[in-house]
Amino acid sequence: MTYLPLENRYQQMTYKRCGNSGVKLPAISLGLWHNFGGVDLLENCREMLWKAFDSGITHFDLANNYGPPPGSAEETFGQILKKDFQGYRDEMFISTKAGYTMWPGPYGDWGSRKYLISSLDQSLKRMNLEYVDLFYSHRPDPETPIEETMMALDQVVRQGKALYVGISNYKPEQAEQAIKILKELGTPCLIHQAKYSMFERWVEGGLLDLLGNTGVGLIAFSPLAQGMLTNRYLHGIPQGSRASKAAFLKPEMITDERLNKIRQLNDLAISRGQTLAEMAIAWLLKDKRVTSVLIGASSAAQLDDNLKALNNLDFSGEELKTIERILA
Repeated sequence: MTYLPLENRYQQMTYKRCGNSGVKLPAISLGLWHNFGGVDLLENCREMLWKAFDSGITHFDLANNYGPPPGSAEETFGQILKKDFQGYRDEMFISTKAGYTMWPGPYGDWGSRKYLISSLDQSLKRMNLEYVDLFYSHRPDPETPIEETMMALDQVVRQGKALYVGISNYKPEQAEQAIKILKELGTPCLIHQAKYSMFERWVEGGLLDLLGNTGVGLIAFSPLAQGMLTNRYLHGIPQGSRASKAAFLKPEMITDERLNKIRQLNDLAISRGQTLAEMAIAWLLKDKRVTSVLIGASSAAQLDDNLKALNNLDFSGEELKTIERILA
């Protein structure tokens, strides 16, 4: 089947400027952390990417180690790009990262210039791309000078391998240093990717203010707290769920206190005409400093459900107070 994108796809999405840059990103971006690996069904991956692009999602977020196995999400994405999206590359904003373990030995992890540039070269080959739009340092390296890591990011832009650079999982003081160095090098930091949800709010402890003051965007990952901010756990831990498999979400995280909060938030979402997942995404987007929310999906239908968050992005003062009371 030949894929032809919907002509009205850009009318279906809200786009937000990323910090002080010239880039606008979709309010909802698609992450390929899960469900796009070599173990996953290729046709399902194609359907999700079709649905995303038809819905105005232009930003597709990857990393060198996404899979499983590591590297296979980029290979899957590259196959689908070649098969279905030839002629649409300039309408896409593609990001990848390096910073976690990718290959054995001393040069396959963390933040050295050696690792970052080698990794990006490998990523470009896997995706069959000449460049990515955005390349991230996936995490700070405690044993490599931050200057070296930032100089590597600057270098890949000057080499034409990336158009922009960003950082991920950097604490406020680390982010401040990285942003300063990149500005001095002449390759400003475009965006910071951080874990942020109603249940994970560390970015409010200085990072959001820093990004707002320096003109750097924020993209939030894990907005649904590994599925806790959905209706999946309203009645406990279902068989086959992420919590039951104890991968990233462990059963001990679903406490009675947490369940009570989830149920109260769900009641508020229903009163707003939303699902809990839709409200959780909308709540993140209420802050102008949040450029985009990065969602994962296991099917085109699930992706479509999350996109419905855009139908109601407004909160009353009373609703925001209620959310804060529930989360306290």
